[in-house]
Amino acid sequence: MRSSDRVYTPLPLYHTAGGVMAVGLTLVYGHTTAIRKKFSASAYFADCMKYKCTVGQYIGEMCRYILAVPPKKEDREHSIRLIVGNGLRPQIWNEFVNRFNIAHVLEFYGATEGNCNVMNIDNKMGSIGFFSRIIPSVYPVSLIKVDEDGEPIRNSKGLCQVCEPNEPGAFIGKIAPNNPTRAFLGYVDKKASEKKIIHDIFVKGDSAFLSGDILVADEFGYLFFKDRTGDTFRWKGENVSTSEIEAIISNLVNYRDCMVYGVQIQGAEGRAGMAAIYDPDGTLDLDKLTIDIKELPSYARPQFIRILTKIDLTGTFKLKKKDLQEEGYNAYKVQDKLYYLNAKLGYQLLTSDVYDQIQQGKVKF
Repeated sequence: MRSSDRVYTPLPLYHTAGGVMAVGLTLVYGHTTAIRKKFSASAYFADCMKYKCTVGQYIGEMCRYILAVPPKKEDREHSIRLIVGNGLRPQIWNEFVNRFNIAHVLEFYGATEGNCNVMNIDNKMGSIGFFSRIIPSVYPVSLIKVDEDGEPIRNSKGLCQVCEPNEPGAFIGKIAPNNPTRAFLGYVDKKASEKKIIHDIFVKGDSAFLSGDILVADEFGYLFFKDRTGDTFRWKGENVSTSEIEAIISNLVNYRDCMVYGVQIQGAEGRAGMAAIYDPDGTLDLDKLTIDIKELPSYARPQFIRILTKIDLTGTFKLKKKDLQEEGYNAYKVQDKLYYLNAKLGYQLLTSDVYDQIQQGKVKF
């Protein structure tokens, strides 16, 4: 950041990204911050032009919403030299920076309460951060091997194991009680705090903050987000990353909101994929989606589709999927339209009769 910069943020100031990252940096570097009361995808770059901003801020799905807006002259006539934030998905990264003429993306990763924050400062496409493979002790973060439930896989000595390059693992931050930047102060709920701390990582008696996220590091140390612990599920003997499939399907359906989760099918091992897609105006072309979805491996294709006419977002544009996952494809509980993937006919309407046949094992997946 430079003292001459003008930073644009449409984020709520109660969120760390808005109140600390944006306003805090202004206090540190003495530049100007333009604060919009409420995020607007269509007004993002128009506002940047209006206030002559040089740095833009984003989080989560904001970049996808902006990309879904029809092209206009403001897309490339702004003065933004840098965008900074977290959550720009690799699947739209190239398209976003090319369309909006963004020279530099500074993507970071971390949690407000966590001690394992990282940053991609050198514009590596798709990366959320970096750690040194030459001198890993410089920054006390690691990727450790975990099972499907996110529990550490330990060796014969009862210690954790470091992931190999390109091997998915849980991201952890070493806790150093005497160093405030490496501490974990915990939550109000003590039980929740205990779940976030693991012990005996690399030597007996040490401890670390467990981020709850699955990341991958390449051979150079660039980190890439894979999925949330517990969101990844197995189907047909393969692991399915909900985050990756959500991004791909969203691209296929014109950047609509999409949530992917695993659901159980009577008599089948693992969990089948289900996608809830936001389609308030009823324009989603399921026949086209049936064709486009074939670009995914067969095990990663959603076996069920739920059409959402309304969507529940947090104040920081995060999608809520817990209730959707609990309701699954139960046609007796779900009021939205449901579809199932027929191997020959594509996505077909899932009625209560079809649901009963699935439960009886008469419909195969």
